[in-house]
Formats: sequence, structure tokens, C-alpha cells
Amino acid sequence: MAPDHFDHYAAIDWSGAVGPVQRGIAVAICARNDGAPELIARPGGWSRRAVLHWLRDEMPDATLVGLDLGLSLPFADRGAFFPGWDESPADARALWALVDRISADDPHLAASSFVDHPHASRHFRRHGGREGDQYGGGRGRLRLSEVEQRLQGLNPYSNLNLVGAAQVGKSSLTGMRVVHQLAGKLPIWPFDPAPARGSLIVEIYTSLAAIAAGRAKGRTKMTSIEALNIALEAIGSAPVTGSGAIDDHSADALLTAAWLRAYAPRPELWSPAGLTPDIARTEGWTFGIT
Repeated sequence: MAPDHFDHYAAIDWSGAVGPVQRGIAVAICARNDGAPELIARPGGWSRRAVLHWLRDEMPDATLVGLDLGLSLPFADRGAFFPGWDESPADARALWALVDRISADDPHLAASSFVDHPHASRHFRRHGGREGDQYGGGRGRLRLSEVEQRLQGLNPYSNLNLVGAAQVGKSSLTGMRVVHQLAGKLPIWPFDPAPARGSLIVEIYTSLAAIAAGRAKGRTKMTSIEALNIALEAIGSAPVTGSGAIDDHSADALLTAAWLRAYAPRPELWSPAGLTPDIARTEGWTFGIT
């Protein structure tokens, strides 16, 4: 059964970039009706710590919020996150704790210390042509949710890949620090069941929203208000105001917030066939992948 109690729907386009402020972060929200989504501005720009504060202390009650990052790493393919490392965590929550502990001294909720850890680094592809002996070669290891994404014609990258414009590994690791520090404050699906009331975090893939709105695979990025409004209309949302250029991070967040509102009532998205209790506990799932 799909939860139907949410009053707001929010999407956060994330960033694993270094520095005190991440220009790639955008936060958008829309109400339960079919009104236009809106960007939430932050004086000076968003940082990861500011997003953590917003999620914990400022987000409206009963909000379904999507984070555009991977909330876990591959586990099912080899029976462990980091095979051969005696500190390899048993589940996703323990993984978040490990990343946060090892990276505790990294400023701005970065995860550089974890990336360069002598045991963890064996499993990553890092800059400078450094590929760990446990990385797996090629595209890298994928979670079952990402395998399903490929079967649906999408182009996911391994969260263990930290190189290239399309990589999501750095975003994922920094996001794990945030969700660990939210422990006990907000439920996170599917690691927690969807609640009967209150707010909930899910993992999102903004390309899903763009494709659902009629954008072609491989051409999901929107850089004009006009293109964004065509996509919003396609999923039943009112348009945003204005015209001309918009950065793709803001466009992704705006469209995906409206997409969450349109798609969250679908029961099948909350119980995909591949989401077993073990997968829910270890790898998690991308909302919208069936």
C-alpha cells in the first residue's frame, strides 16, 4: 500500500564536491495539490550541513523528500560491501556509521578520508588512474536496484566509481554522512518502512522523473524554463514562472519534486519485486524502479 498522507514533496539535487558550499545542490518543494514546485533559496548557497539542518529542523511536517544520491553500496553480488576487510559493515546503517566515523575530521561533511582509507580504497576507482584491486573492473559493481535500472534502459554508474562527470560515488558517500547524522530523526525507505504519518526520505534518480515527463534517455537535462515547463505539464504540474536559462541542478530538483507528488501514490513503486528484506537492509532501493 502506498502512503498517502504527505502534505509536501521535496527533491534535493546533491553534490559531493569539496568546499564549504556546493553549487550543485538545489532544493525544491511542492504542496500536495497540483501547484508549481518552488526552489528553496539559501543565502550564500547550499552546503551539505545546511541541508542536514533543513531536513532535521526546517522541513515541513509530512514531507516526502528525495535525495539524488546512492544511499548504499553493492552488497548482494559478493555478500559484503568490502569483501576481505574485517571491518566491512553488515548492513547499510553500519556502513553510514563507518563512513561518518572515518571521515569525522573532514570538513563540510566530505568523505575524503574514507575514500583514501587503505582498506576502503581498494574497492574504489579514484582520480589519477587509481583503480583498487577490488573495484571489479569495467563499470564497477552495481546494486540490484542499479541492475534493474540498466534493464529499463537507464545508464547507472557504480557508487564505487569516483571518477568522471557522471559519477555519483562522491555524492553517495557524503550523503551517507548526512543520513547517519539524521539517525532517529527521520525514517529512510526502505531501510525503514514507510510510516503512516510524518516525513520520509527516499533515494531518487532524477533521470527517472525526466523520462516520465517525456524527455529522451540520454537527454534528460533541462537548461531552460521553457523545457522545464513542458516536462512539468507532462506530469500534471502547474508551470514555474519566468523564462530563459535555468541551471540543470535547479531544473532537476523542481521536476523531481513534482514527479514525487505524481508517482508516490502508486503502490507498485513501494513494493518492487526485487526488494527483499535483505536487500532493504543492505543495499536499499531507488524509488521509482520496479
